Amino acid sequence: MSLAERCYQITFSFPKEEMYGLTAQIRRSAVSIAANIAEGYGRETTGAFVQFLRNAQGSLKELETHLLLACRVRLASSAAAEPLLTKWDELGRMLRSLIRSLQRKAEEVKA
Repeated sequence: MSLAERCYQITFSFPKEEMYGLTAQIRRSAVSIAANIAEGYGRETTGAFVQFLRNAQGSLKELETHLLLACRVRLASSAAAEPLLTKWDELGRMLRSLIRSLQRKAEEVKA
């Protein structure tokens, strides 16, 4: 949620003509990360949760791409995007770790 909030903050300074371009894409992918985690957590099976966590990973990679492009086309400065990319990296590691942990627990239950 904090990453999505920060993404909203950085895109407030984007030009109005980007409202339906990178602004919307950055916001949508950031919100999708949190939404997929929440929806997966609400599912009744570990397998469904893991699938939603993988969807969140996809949205996370999408967000990284949008942020890097925003820097390349000078909509955002590297200084403004760097804290977001740092948070992005941390969240990616957390998602991978959670997925591995859930998969191990699911395998233990099967055994």
